[in-house]
Amino acid sequence: MSDQPRQIDLDSMSLEQLNQFKQSEESRLNAITQHYATLRASSSRFASAKKALTELTPASAVDQKQIMIPLTESLYVPATIEDPSKVMVELGTGFYSEKNVKQAQELLDRKTKLVDVNSENVMEAITVTRKNVESIHTAMNGKMLEIRARQEGMKIRQQEGGN
Repeated sequence: MSDQPRQIDLDSMSLEQLNQFKQSEESRLNAITQHYATLRASSSRFASAKKALTELTPASAVDQKQIMIPLTESLYVPATIEDPSKVMVELGTGFYSEKNVKQAQELLDRKTKLVDVNSENVMEAITVTRKNVESIHTAMNGKMLEIRARQEGMKIRQQEGGN
């Protein structure tokens, strides 16, 4: 099987087939656009986590400043940091591990890099799919012009035949 994208002859498709293909590509575009937004949100969360790590210093433990820990998206509880040199990081799929700050930053850097690479790939797919939708739209407009031209030609022939 080849890695080359297959070429589809839009001119050979009926208007109904073009419309179905366009709807399919638009659905695909919506799905990959949502996926891109999810990736960018993940990148933003990683950046926030990295920023929070830089604010964790041994001096902050001496102050015993209270922080707010989220229990849900809208419920927080006050807490104090006992040992700012250790943090719990999410490894993925609900697994957590205790890391020191440097290890946590390295993990976040790796995750950020992975998300950025995936974001670039998804953006390329978005660009290709948008071009596909535009090509299909152009082909549909051409088909509509052909249909109108045929209809006008038939009207003219009917008028000439009736005279």
